[in-house]
Amino acid sequence: MKEDNIIENYFPENDGELSSSITQTWTEQALECYSIGCDCTKCSLRNGNYSFKCQMPRVIDVLIGLTGKPDVNAA
Repeated sequence: MKEDNIIENYFPENDGELSSSITQTWTEQALECYSIGCDCTKCSLRNGNYSFKCQMPRVIDVLIGLTGKPDVNAA
């Protein structure tokens, strides 16, 4: 995972709280983020015009803590 500037660049605009709905299971987007090491320049969403700040690096940390690291090579 890239640790540099995660808090500065990706701190959510909701008092730092993560939605419980995105920390329950490995979603396709979470798996993509994990597999690219949270490198936003490689993210499929980077060109989207989204009004939120990325919380995925923190979501990945929570998911690893709750469920362990995913097998990104599984079919």
